[in-house]
Amino acid sequence: MELKFKVSGRISKPVEEVFEAVADPKKLSGYFTTGGAKGRLETGTTVTWDFHDFPGAFPVEVVEVEKNSKIVLRWDATEGNAAEQGPENVTPAHYKTTVTMTFEPLEGDRTLVTIAEEGWRETPGGLSASYGNCQGWSQMLCALKAYVEYGINLREGMYK
Repeated sequence: MELKFKVSGRISKPVEEVFEAVADPKKLSGYFTTGGAKGRLETGTTVTWDFHDFPGAFPVEVVEVEKNSKIVLRWDATEGNAAEQGPENVTPAHYKTTVTMTFEPLEGDRTLVTIAEEGWRETPGGLSASYGNCQGWSQMLCALKAYVEYGINLREGMYK
């Protein structure tokens, strides 16, 4: 069984505004990367994301960016689920997973955001890590919606 998932949500803002909330590190740091994001998401760059719930800046390879349409990222996979086991019990897996975000304009200045991640090895640790990342990306979509629509940071104080 191939370990992969896809989550999506609708944001009541135009696609340009929603895309910028992900691509711009200052905006991304306002609702998702609780420890901060460094570097704009642009094709061929490597940026860093830091999270209070999983401390330490992560390098994120930006494989492809199509403005207002798609962002493809690669980052280091782990074995295990930090939310269940604590970050100290999650180990590097020495391979990468691929994250694909798509932004689809909808009627009424709304945007459908879909996030898919794939590439874990078919091991118990890979399965657990995929579940943890699915949870994280679902939380990201909720936080994105609250931030873009209402200016609220849902993650503030949640992990620290």
